[in-house]
Amino acid sequence: MSHLIQTLFDLLSSLRYLGIALGLMVEVIPSEIVLAYGGYLVSIGKISFLGAVVAGSIGGIIAQWFLYWIGRYGGRPFLDKFGKYILIRSSHIDLAQHWFSKYGSGVIFMARFIPVVRHAISIPAGIAKMPFSKFSFYTLIAIIPWSVLFICLGMNLGAKWEQINQAAKPFVTPVIIIALIITLIFLLFKWYNQRNKIVKN
Repeated sequence: MSHLIQTLFDLLSSLRYLGIALGLMVEVIPSEIVLAYGGYLVSIGKISFLGAVVAGSIGGIIAQWFLYWIGRYGGRPFLDKFGKYILIRSSHIDLAQHWFSKYGSGVIFMARFIPVVRHAISIPAGIAKMPFSKFSFYTLIAIIPWSVLFICLGMNLGAKWEQINQAAKPFVTPVIIIALIITLIFLLFKWYNQRNKIVKN
């Protein structure tokens, strides 16, 4: 681990809950690693489990709010020009827009568990001017279990929290499958309601 990264983690540790939230908001370090480090801090008694989950959820949703508002008020031209500065590539936005157009607002939940589109999906939601309250709800109900998973893994790993990528592999695929099933149920429910409205009219 580089000296710079170690310095950042020392800062996160000193700031405790605020450090976890800021780490997720800025996301210089991948969110999974920040959350795993939060789990490590829980394991040594520096912070509480509930506090870590709350801090992780707050930091995670604020980061997505930021991308949502950029999409809503900056639009695609702004993102094509400046997206690289927030580590969002045009190809990521293209994929996220395709998913959003194909599956609708329900994909906001599912995409949180899929690499690449996980962060970019907030952008087409903003561009499409998806209701902010609806966007926040779908985002939050995905961020909470994701935060719980990686904090728990970090707790179990303890001082070996840096091995989070290997430790998470057996859990990430089932989580993605569950997310897909939930999204499929949502889409079927949405289709059924629309069909009933058409029949009634």
